[in-house]
Amino acid sequence: MKSCVNQFACTTSGKYTDLSLIYSECSGPGGLRLTEFMAEKMQVRPGARLLDIGIERGYQTCFLAKEYGVLVTGIDPDDDRSDGIPHIEHLQRNAHAWGVEDRIMGLKLGVPDTRFAGSTFDFVHSTTTLEMVRGFFGVEYYRKCLAEIFRVLRPGGIFGLGEPMHRDIPIPADLLPTYTKGGGAGPEGWADCFATVAETVDLCRGAGFDVLEADHAPDAWDWWNEFIDNDPHCKADPQGEAKIIRQDGGRWLSYGYVIAQKPRE
Repeated sequence: MKSCVNQFACTTSGKYTDLSLIYSECSGPGGLRLTEFMAEKMQVRPGARLLDIGIERGYQTCFLAKEYGVLVTGIDPDDDRSDGIPHIEHLQRNAHAWGVEDRIMGLKLGVPDTRFAGSTFDFVHSTTTLEMVRGFFGVEYYRKCLAEIFRVLRPGGIFGLGEPMHRDIPIPADLLPTYTKGGGAGPEGWADCFATVAETVDLCRGAGFDVLEADHAPDAWDWWNEFIDNDPHCKADPQGEAKIIRQDGGRWLSYGYVIAQKPRE
C-alpha cells in the first residue's frame, strides 16, 4: 500500500469558500476538500458512472458531477436531521442550483439493499457514512455493505471509502468515559463506530477488493478543526461534540481512507 505523506493541494475545491454553507450541506469533516481528495485518489473521469453512497444533502455529489463530469447515482435512505426532509430531495434542490440535474439521479436507498444490477458502476464513492453502519448495526452488517459495493462495481472498478477512523492506540484515559458511554452517532458511540485503517483494509480485502492505497488523510486534523468551526450543530452547542473533538486534539481521532479495486476478470 502507498501512503500519502504530503498535504493535499485542493485546487478545485478551493474555489468554494463559503465554509458555513458547505458544512450546513455536508456531513462530517472535510467538506468539498475531502471530496476532491477522494476523487483525485480514485482518478474519476468524465462520463463514468459513479455511485455515491450516503449523500446527506448531496452537496458533495453535485461537486463530483460538476467538477469531474461523472454521471452520479446518489443514494441515501434517511431524512435530514434538521428539517426532516428526505436527503434525496435536498439533492434535487442542490442539483438544480449547481446546474447538474442531467448528470444526477437520487434514490431513497441504502446499502446493502440497493437492487442495482451487478457490475453497474465504474466507481463507488462513500464518505462519512459506513462508520455509522458499523456503530448502529455491527461489523457483520458493515461486511454486507462492502459485499454489495463489490457486486455493483464492474470488474476493474474503483471504490473510494473515506470515514472517521482512529489511530492504532488505546483510547486516551480522559476520553474513555465519553467514547464508550453508549451508542449513537455522537462521541458517546465513537468507540463502536470508528475503526483503524488496518482494520478497514482487512474488511475491504475480505470483501474481495484489491487495496491500492490506504492511510490517514494528511489533512485529517485540519478537516476536523474546520468542521467544529463551521458545522451548524457544533456552533449551536460548543460544549457538546465540538468540545470533545478539541479535547481529543488528534490523539485518537483521525480521518482515514481506502482506495480499492474490484479485480479484473
